Amino acid sequence: FGLPEDKKLLETMNTTQAHRGPDGHGVFMHGPVGLAHLRLAFIDREHGQQPIYANNENLVLIYNGEVYNFRELREELETAGREFETNSDSEVVLQAYAHWGTDAFDRFNGMFALAIYDKKKEQLVLARDHFGIKPLYYTNIGSAQKPQMLFASEIKTLLATKKVEAKPND
Repeated sequence: FGLPEDKKLLETMNTTQAHRGPDGHGVFMHGPVGLAHLRLAFIDREHGQQPIYANNENLVLIYNGEVYNFRELREELETAGREFETNSDSEVVLQAYAHWGTDAFDRFNGMFALAIYDKKKEQLVLARDHFGIKPLYYTNIGSAQKPQMLFASEIKTLLATKKVEAKPND
C-alpha cells in the first residue's frame, strides 16, 4: 500500500510463499495498492479464485483462512438481498464486509487474515481473527505523512522485498 505499481515486487512476494498455495494465484493492482494471493483450495475448488471482487468490482479481497459459519452468514446475507456467484467462503467474507462493514469481522467464527481494498473510498482494511491463528505481518516503510505498507502471511515475505531490513525494531 502506498507504493507505485510494481508487479515484479508482488511476484517476488508470492514466490517466497509458494508453498502456501499450489491451487492458484492472482494479482490485483490499482494505483497505490497491490495485492497478491496464492490459493490452497478447500471450498468451491473451481470458483474460489482470488483476488475476488464485489460491488461492481469496487471491493477486492485476498483472504487466508476459513470462516466456519459461512453457510449461516450466507443465508442471512441472501435474506438481506445479497447475491452470490460462487459457493466459496471467500465470497461470503467479502459480501459480509460489503453489507456490514468492519462489524462483519465480529460475526466470523473461524481463523482468517485478510485484506480488502475499497476502490471508491481508496481505503485498505487489514484484519485477522481475534486469536491471531492466521498470521498477518505488516510494516510501514514510508513515513507518518506518506505511509508505505507491506504486509504478508510470513515475515520472510517482507524481507524478500529488500525494502525491510532484518533487524530488531525496539
